[in-house]
Amino acid sequence: MTDTPPGSPPVTVGDLALEVRSKNAGPFWVTMELFMRDADGYRVVADETFIDEHVVARLYRVDAGTVRMFRIPSLNVVKISFPRPVSQGSLRDRDMHAGQHHVPLAALPVPAGAPSTAGAGRG
Repeated sequence: MTDTPPGSPPVTVGDLALEVRSKNAGPFWVTMELFMRDADGYRVVADETFIDEHVVARLYRVDAGTVRMFRIPSLNVVKISFPRPVSQGSLRDRDMHAGQHHVPLAALPVPAGAPSTAGAGRG
């Protein structure tokens, strides 16, 4: 169970991670990486019942069939890639380097009772 007191904000993916980042993977793809602090945090984000292609598709309004996920337990990393909604540098591109795409994923609340939420630090 979580040790989060009632009324406090939920523990998020970003709280469990060393770093959550996004970047271009060429002009047509975005890649996000979840670098988790430890194996417990990795197990939380690698769990397909928590984060899968459909969750990413909902967060980023993309087709779930285009989302690619790579779980790398030896590094405690989950990598997620999907096509950019518009190509890099095009007239409608609002984030040229895809540097802000990670925010919705980092803000995703972790399910209550997840193994790594008790020790999650904020700050």
